[in-house]
Amino acid sequence: MSDEQALTIDVGEGVGEVPAVLRRPDGATATIVVAHGAGAGKDHPFLTGFCRALGELGVATVRFDFPYRAAGRRFPDRPPVAIATWRAVMDAARTRAADGEPVWASGKSFGGRMASMAVAEGMDAAGLVLLGYPLHPPGRPETSRDEHFPALAGVPMLFLQGRNDPFAIPNEQLDRLVAGLAPSAVLDWIEGGNHSLEVKGAKRPAAEVGAGLAPRVAEFVAAHD
Repeated sequence: MSDEQALTIDVGEGVGEVPAVLRRPDGATATIVVAHGAGAGKDHPFLTGFCRALGELGVATVRFDFPYRAAGRRFPDRPPVAIATWRAVMDAARTRAADGEPVWASGKSFGGRMASMAVAEGMDAAGLVLLGYPLHPPGRPETSRDEHFPALAGVPMLFLQGRNDPFAIPNEQLDRLVAGLAPSAVLDWIEGGNHSLEVKGAKRPAAEVGAGLAPRVAEFVAAHD
């Protein structure tokens, strides 16, 4: 079964329910839970293309909306709400995975940052896949969002980052962070890539950009099975 299945997940803690989509191919070897960035929801073409391509590679996915997006609000949830949502969705994903199947956490920008904070606070995950990690606000490298990473030492982590991403310039700042987490953390720079991981001079639809990342992610997940 590889068709998409709509889910409704109760976050609890006074937050309510959030929508999610399960895509599970026959014989799936792993599940990756995928969160959206601050300005787009679970059905953004980048995420749908990414999840569809992972399914074709034998990896199940669950993508979901944070509560603010589900409610039609513009501004992202505060970390306690976002982390509670991550925990609830990961629990729901585990109930649909096979016995012993690894369940990973992944996210674009804000979604990935909240995933990493949730794991740092004790959320169980086989590993992290961070798509365009927002290391700092554009133009403000002194305001680094890395204080929780020491708690992630030993957790398998794949960073996929654009060289031209203003959230990661200067590049050396992210190089140093990941080097300090090696060998469990790996950083793959996408030459010419921006924060959306689009490559300058190689315009492609967002769904193709997301799909193009899937083979590297599936490879990393398989290597840590």
